[in-house]
Amino acid sequence: MHHWGGNFRNSEIGYFQSNFKVALAKFKEKGLHLQPKPEITMLIINVKENESIDKALKRFKKKFEKTGVLKELRARTSFEKPSVKRRGEVIRAAYRQKQYASENY
Repeated sequence: MHHWGGNFRNSEIGYFQSNFKVALAKFKEKGLHLQPKPEITMLIINVKENESIDKALKRFKKKFEKTGVLKELRARTSFEKPSVKRRGEVIRAAYRQKQYASENY
C-alpha cells in the first residue's frame, strides 16, 4: 500500500531498498557499470605581475574552450539521432577534405 504525500513505513522502505539491490546486482551481472559523476574542477588562471587583464582573460577563454563544456551543453539541449549525427560528421569530413585539397593543389 502506497501513502501518497505521507511517510513510508519501514517495511516499505526495506522493500524498495531490496529491489534496488536486486536490480543493481542484475545490472552488474550483465557487465554494465554505472557512470560515475564527473568531478567538478575549477579553472585557475594565475595572473602574472604587470600582465594586463585582457591577456589573462584571453588565456582563460582559451582554457575554457579546451574543456569542451559549452560544446557539450549545446549538444545536450536537444536530442540528435545517431543517423543525423553520422550524416553531419560525413558532411564535415567531406568539407575538410575539400579545403585540404584546395590548399595543397
